[in-house]
Amino acid sequence: MAQVELIMPKMGESIMEATILKWVKQVGDSVEVDETILEIATDKVDSEVPSPVEGVIAEILFQEDDVVEIGKAIAIINTEGEAVAPKPSPAVVETSTANEVQKEVVPQSTPEPVLVAAEIPKASVSASTNGRFYSPLVRNIAKAENISFQELEAMAGTGLDGRVTKKDILAYVKNRTAAPVVSTTPSSVQQVAQAPIATPPPKPAIATKTSVSVSGNVEIVEMDRMRRLIADHMVKSKHTSPHVTSFVEVDVTDLVNWRNKVKVDFQQKHGEKITFTPIILEAVVKAIQDFPMINVSVDGNNIIVKKDINVGMATALPSGNLIVPVIKGADQLSLLGLTKSVNDLAGRARKNKLKPEEIQDGTFTLTNVGTFGNVMGTPIINQPQVAIMAAGAIRKKPAVIETEYGDVIAVRQMMFLSLSYDHRVVDGFLGGSFLRRVGDYLEAFDNNRTI
Repeated sequence: MAQVELIMPKMGESIMEATILKWVKQVGDSVEVDETILEIATDKVDSEVPSPVEGVIAEILFQEDDVVEIGKAIAIINTEGEAVAPKPSPAVVETSTANEVQKEVVPQSTPEPVLVAAEIPKASVSASTNGRFYSPLVRNIAKAENISFQELEAMAGTGLDGRVTKKDILAYVKNRTAAPVVSTTPSSVQQVAQAPIATPPPKPAIATKTSVSVSGNVEIVEMDRMRRLIADHMVKSKHTSPHVTSFVEVDVTDLVNWRNKVKVDFQQKHGEKITFTPIILEAVVKAIQDFPMINVSVDGNNIIVKKDINVGMATALPSGNLIVPVIKGADQLSLLGLTKSVNDLAGRARKNKLKPEEIQDGTFTLTNVGTFGNVMGTPIINQPQVAIMAAGAIRKKPAVIETEYGDVIAVRQMMFLSLSYDHRVVDGFLGGSFLRRVGDYLEAFDNNRTI
């Protein structure tokens, strides 16, 4: 009976680890080639891991919420289809003896006692002295929060076989009054490693206004993983780049009339719905070619000028979160090519089907706030880029038109464009000129353009 290791796949050049979100298949389940076995997440995108072979799941080596390095085996598949009785997933490493634990934690020399929080012994990768498994995620949280091995052993767990889950340890941290400090002289460390004393959990902290609603009229919702990443990314951008935002108002009457005239024929001929986004993207690409210093990033005191024009388009997901798929080589695409790319990437983004490389290497970003009915916005720069443009809703407004017979007031289709840019390297002249050039290209759109 042959066995095949299922390896944690490489999800991009900068991705070194991934978190297991959900095991779709369990021990004993049959799998087909390319059938999804589990769902994983990186700091950029969620993905499904398919089976490379046909067979039966024999072993699951990591649990949900575990963080696993790229290239490590995460499951074993029997390829001859022999039935396997379902059983709990085994620990990654066999339980170490007390002597081995002692060797891991006893320092070679300690000139004088130092007061530090006791680290969790490496033996806890598999099982502690009470036989309970601790995942890498739980151990990392414990280390970051200065939770001692004794506290971890005494902690109540809601997972399989009483294991401590991420939610258990985060709830413990929230209710914890203070991190206990253990004096780790050689003898005391040995005692902790050999026979940790189960101490009762500390009493819950007194509830504060930020965590509990006295009236019951407040609901506390924990951020999901993607929302936390977005929050960190936005804060980092504001700390990194001094933001400046410029605005222009654009008359897009000819553009709107052309799209209304050709949209039915365009879909029948090419099988694609044409929206305003690819038309705006086309104008953005032309303006970047005119002002290449808007297509840069900053590395210390150096400006990195990008020769490729890779335009990201901010896409709202059904969950309410935001993702930015990237159209690579946008300057090499026709309007039809841009339309196909926009529709394809947006559709797969909403179904969580994007590949990691499809949200990387952007050099400029467009966000269409007009899809929400907003007339303008002040977007936050998508690092490490230096500029992001927002397109507002197109609305009918009275506008002054200059003619050879004098000025007249007419109803026109008007739209606001706004550009947020990094004032470290993009001055008002460059940012304002670039934005005005995008507007000029949109206003000069050929109403007789063929499809």
